[in-house]
Amino acid sequence: MKYQLSLVVLALAAFAYGQGAGTEMKDAAKDTADATKTAAKKTGHATKKAAVKTADATTDAAKDTGDATKTAAKKTGAASEKAADKTEDGTEKVAKKTGHGIKKGAKAVGHGVKKGTEKTVDAVK
Repeated sequence: MKYQLSLVVLALAAFAYGQGAGTEMKDAAKDTADATKTAAKKTGHATKKAAVKTADATTDAAKDTGDATKTAAKKTGAASEKAADKTEDGTEKVAKKTGHGIKKGAKAVGHGVKKGTEKTVDAVK
């Protein structure tokens, strides 16, 4: 009988220990689930913040790029205007010199024609 009583006590002890281990496992699983949920919330919040910061940085970069492009366009326009003015001045000077050369050439041709005409008249007389 002592033997049977020992087996019953041993069985009850094992059963009781098993119940305690099961409770500990449930508690550990719940703790893990809670920790995972908290980590997921924090990760989501951090991702949202990072997305907002990225959007802000992109907006700032786009604005800076637009400003730089506008400034470059103004400078290019001013440089083009200066170049056009210089080209105009150079063209005007060349045109004046060309006109003066043509006038001199025309006078010389006219003088030569006049002399040739005079010689022809003298020869005909």
